[in-house]
Amino acid sequence: MSFDILKREGAAKRGVFHTVHGDIQTPVFMNVGTVAAIKGAVATTDLHDIGTQVELSNTYHLHVRPGDKLIKELGGLHKFMNWDRPILTDSGGFQVFSLAGLRKIKEEGVTFHSHVDGRIIFMGPEESMQIQSNLASTIAMAFDECPSSVAEKTYVKQSVERTTRWLERCKKEMNRLNSLPDTINKDQMLFGINQGGVYEDIRVEHAKIISDFDLPGYAIGGLAVGESHEEMYRIIEATVPNLPSDKPVYLMGVGTPANIVEGVYRGIDFFDCVYPSRNGRHGHLYTHHGKINLFNVKYERDLRPIEEGCNCPACRNYSRAYIRHLLKAKEMLGMRLCVLHNLYFYNNLMTEIRNALDEGRFASFRDDILYSLKQGDDK
Repeated sequence: MSFDILKREGAAKRGVFHTVHGDIQTPVFMNVGTVAAIKGAVATTDLHDIGTQVELSNTYHLHVRPGDKLIKELGGLHKFMNWDRPILTDSGGFQVFSLAGLRKIKEEGVTFHSHVDGRIIFMGPEESMQIQSNLASTIAMAFDECPSSVAEKTYVKQSVERTTRWLERCKKEMNRLNSLPDTINKDQMLFGINQGGVYEDIRVEHAKIISDFDLPGYAIGGLAVGESHEEMYRIIEATVPNLPSDKPVYLMGVGTPANIVEGVYRGIDFFDCVYPSRNGRHGHLYTHHGKINLFNVKYERDLRPIEEGCNCPACRNYSRAYIRHLLKAKEMLGMRLCVLHNLYFYNNLMTEIRNALDEGRFASFRDDILYSLKQGDDK
């Protein structure tokens, strides 16, 4: 398991990340299936058809329901959801700090109430690693605290120091779990997470510290949580040069197509975001000329596909008018077709980015696609 960098263009990287569940061509967008399913009636067989490389599921949600021990008993997450390519599991940290109402943070971990049934749950670094080991994902994320974007600097610094101590415990526990005879995936990899809010000095110091852990990959967390795009790009530019240059960097929870292009430009290799599926379920569709809203009356008689030239299942077979009708009639097929289109668009955008990097023309591609995305599809 290693990361081969094939091309560089400025800070942007074109690579291949080798895993026990197959190679990942980077830069890559991971399709978000929080509870082991993409919202919008999208099956794992569909994910193959639309070019998905990596599926992302969530530790917290699967621990609450149906239970990670049950998934282990049934053969692990890959077998459970019938997916034969890489899976990344988020540690649950973000959900603990965003969904849980009452919670108590201690050095050992966090005690909180389940958002499903209110029961008390404790999760710390060891528990998160144990749950992710039971799920047997390809890549496990370290358990961290994601402080509020408006938190005081003093608190953010203390939080980041605790996240570093938790990372040390995560690494130790994963090494232990990977050595056990009944562990399903003994090659599970751990990615560490850089935190620090919008404070460059904390971000840089933390990046340098966690780099010494010599992990297979690193993530930048705690962005796209309220700060401006300009602030996010500033933090990425400050942080990425202080992470290992030969390891993949994952920007968590980001973002729009433009965010992704700009992230690649600044050295990001992995992305995930709920935007394509969430927006698709509400009839908001991505095209190379910006977003369109199929609920707009001007599409009522529009017999064109969502985007001319798109090879997704929706565009190959159905018109804007028909899909709009399905959405208005609240037929699940409409939602499904929209989600499939958006996920295909994101996956295909990554293919276009990789091709541009392969051919040494990413700079011009970036200019062209950012200009195009701003135009809006009003035709």
